[in-house]
Order: sequence, then structure tokens, then C-alpha cells
Amino acid sequence: MSYHSTVLQHASDPEALELSYQQAVKAGAEAAFAEAVEAGYAQAGDNLLLAAWHYRLVYAMAKAKSRVIAWGWAIPLGVLNGLLLWLLSDDQRFNIQVENPLTGRLYTLIPLVALLAAPVSAAAIAFFLSLAGQRRWPRVLAVVFGLAAGAAYVLLLFPRIWPRLFQEQYLGLMVLHLGLLAWAAIGVVALARSGSAENRFAFLAKSLEAFVVAGLLAIAGGLFTAITFGLFSALGIEPPNWAVRLFVAGGGGLIAVVAVALVYDPAADPSQQSFDEGLSKLVALLMRLLLPLTVGVLLIYLAFIPFNWREPFENREVLVVFNAMLFAVIALLVGATPVHGGELRENGQTWLRRGVIALAALALLVSLYALAAILYRTAIDRMTPNRLVFIGWNVVNIAILAMLLIQQTRAGRERWLQAMHQTFALGTLLYVTWSLVGLLALPWLFQGDPSQVAELPIRIQQIVYERADPILLKCSTSPHIYLLEDGQKHWIQDIPTFEDQGYRWNDVQYILCDDLRAVPDGETIPPGAGPPPQP
Repeated sequence: MSYHSTVLQHASDPEALELSYQQAVKAGAEAAFAEAVEAGYAQAGDNLLLAAWHYRLVYAMAKAKSRVIAWGWAIPLGVLNGLLLWLLSDDQRFNIQVENPLTGRLYTLIPLVALLAAPVSAAAIAFFLSLAGQRRWPRVLAVVFGLAAGAAYVLLLFPRIWPRLFQEQYLGLMVLHLGLLAWAAIGVVALARSGSAENRFAFLAKSLEAFVVAGLLAIAGGLFTAITFGLFSALGIEPPNWAVRLFVAGGGGLIAVVAVALVYDPAADPSQQSFDEGLSKLVALLMRLLLPLTVGVLLIYLAFIPFNWREPFENREVLVVFNAMLFAVIALLVGATPVHGGELRENGQTWLRRGVIALAALALLVSLYALAAILYRTAIDRMTPNRLVFIGWNVVNIAILAMLLIQQTRAGRERWLQAMHQTFALGTLLYVTWSLVGLLALPWLFQGDPSQVAELPIRIQQIVYERADPILLKCSTSPHIYLLEDGQKHWIQDIPTFEDQGYRWNDVQYILCDDLRAVPDGETIPPGAGPPPQP
């Protein structure tokens, strides 16, 4: 039996209503009970017992909201996090390098802080939630160990990937994936007492609010930093590199913890947080205002697709914008959805539900369009870590949007909010699962065998290490083009064969003819085309 039906059933029995409330408190569902009382009071406002409970719970919730921010823990942990990121941001000492196993040449790929910033900050936030709220040490230690293991896995196994282009793609993707897993680790700590769909959705909403607050603090900090260094520059003072890093990386580490402390009460479950006042209310209002505007933009865009049908199929930048837009739509849907039904009147909920359904339906069409474009680009070119991961993200987003539409069709107007919470609660599991799959699987799916080309000329070894298959070779004094595969060169008979194989002219690499002649001959393309000519 739902709390709503329980409240209506005991609307004239004070003792039974009190007992139901105590049971809801023990189950960590005080917010759900308060929502049911609010709905019952709105339905039967002349009932004195429900009116008394309404004002009692309003007072109790207001009292709970008047919390004192745990600055005693937030500031020290924020400073510690900032100092750690400041130390890691020294790219002269801490960067990710890889050695070409064929030539021994070292390459610097990305700064170490880019990969570790999210896991380190998540560990600091997890400690804050535990120290300032309920002690959750087993979970804190588990997630810290898990994040450390994930970062170590990336650092140890990325050199297995081949070629260097794919190593760079993997590390770039892992900045995003470790960030998502770090966010999930914070959720594991925050949801220690209850992992219900309502609590998971409330954690999503609070996460979005924390990101907004962190962004505002970063803008303020950026303005302060710009003014400070501008004054130094006017005085002819050049700040040392360590001071610049202290402002940027150190300030970012402090902001991450402070933003969480400002918006989240560590002593309460996610569903018991404040969502109807201050910045929480402003963020929700902004998202709901953006929702009809986004629907209008998508309608206009879909209307113009027939006139620019092939643009995402041929233009990588357009496809990147598509994928960024789809993530933004998911965030917008989360931010616009109320955590508690009492935040909006019935008429407001009706129109909000219509807007959510319209936006999800339009975004689903764009998602399918984007998925078709990336599959096409993969089919005519090659599979890469970037393409594989973003195909997966497209599938996840399509699954969430389709599930949202199906759940809303089944739930109807009365249970639409509960269905939204369940959809996004399951969606978070899909996001975390694909993040983990990408982290673990890519080093094994894109590994190479350097020994196949170890005996070839150095210039060819360099090309093989830096470029993805297919490796097409040619020398300037010969008209012939060869495919390098398994340490052998395969003569491509003519231009029609070259084009039929899907090869691209800008993939052809020019090398010395002596180097090309040093590569053993393999089967021709097509097979049996005759003795292969030498360059």
C-alpha cells in the first residue's frame, strides 16, 4: 500500500496516522510520507487532521533544512584536495609518458593531473560526507580503493594499446570515464542507508546542483585570478609557475569540496535534502524554463535535417556537437524533473510531463540519427576507441530515452513522477556500467604486436606506431601503392581496387623507395593479381 492511500485511509484516525509516520521515519521514507500528506491535504483541505499534519511536517522539514554547514571539515579537506591537485599539476614532474617499443623514443601524452583530478577529489568528498555526517567508513574505504585500482589499471595497461593514436584516445576517454566512476563512488557513500529509486534520483538532482555551484565558484575564482595576475602584470611582476598552479589547480580542488558542502547535508539521505528553496529552486526553475526552448530548437533542427542530411556523416565536428547535445538533454531532463510532487501544482506537473515527453521523443530521433552517422563513419573507415565508446554512449542514451517514453506511457499522469525516478535510477546504472566496460575492455581490444614490424626500417616502424590501420605505403618515384599488414607489403593492383577496398588517399604515407623494397612481399590485392612489382 502506498503512503498516499495510507494517509487517506487514516485521515480520521490520529493514532494510526502517527504510527504510519513513525514507520516511514524508520524506513527512511519521511519525505515520501510528507509528500503523501501534502497530496492528501491538497485533495481534502477541509480535513483538520490532515491540515494539522501538513503544518507539522512543513515545520519539521523547515527545521531540518536549517542546517549548519560543516566548515570544520569542508575547509581542511578542500585545502588538502587543492594541495594534492596543485602538486600533481606540475607537468614537468608528473605527466603520462609512453615509450615506442620499437625505437625507444619517449612521448608525453597528457598531464597526470587530468586523469587523477576526479578520483582524488571524489576521495576528498567521500571523506567529507563521512566525517561531517554519518560514519560510513567501510564504503569510503571501498570506493577509495576502487578508484585507486581503476586509475592504476589505466596507467599500467594503456601502453598495451596500439598505435599511439589509440593510446591518446584511450587516455582522453578515461578522463571522462574515471570522472563518471568518481561521481558514482560519491553516490555509493551518499546512498549508504537507502538505494531506492527516489534516493538515487535525488542524488542525481543534487549532483547537478553541485556542478552548477562549482561552475559559479569557478567563474568567480577565475575573475579573481585574472584580476590578480593582471595587476601583477601591470607592475611588471611575472608570477612563478607554482603560484599560477596554486590558483588554478589548488583553487579547483578547494572548490570541488566546498561546492558539495554548500548544497548537500551529509547527515541526511538524498531524498531528504532541500529542493524547494535557494539555489536548488533556482536550478530547477531554470531547467524547466529551458525545456520548452530546447523542444523548439530540436523541432527546428529536425525540420532542417532533410536539407543537410549528410552533414554529421561527413563532418566529425558536427557529430561531436550531436553527442554533447544528447548528454545535455539528459541533464536537462534530470534537472527539470521534481524530486517531490509537492514542488509543483497539478496543472504545472501536467505541462511539465508533456514537455518532458516531447523533449525525450525529439532527442530519441536525434540520437538514432547520430548513431547512424557514427556507424556509417566507422563502416567506411575503421573502428577506433573513440568510436567504440561513443557508439556505446549513444546506445545508453537511446535506451534511457526509450525507457522514459515507455514508462510514461504505462504510468499515466498519476505515477509519472515515480516512473521518471525509476527511469533515471536505472539510467545511472547503465552509465556506470558502460564507463566500467570502457575502462576495462579497451586495452585488450586495441592491443598490437610490435614484433611483426621489429625487423622493418625505422621509418616504417615509426609510421606503424603512430598511425592506425590501414597502413598504406608509397615512394615518390613509383606509381605503386602497398598495404602493410603482418609485417608484409601487399601490392594494390590498381586505382579501382584501391577505392573498392575503401582506402583513402590521405592515408597514403610516402617513404624512401629503399625502405619500401626492404619490406617482404605478401599476397597481392586482389589475390592472384600476378607477381607484385617492386617500387
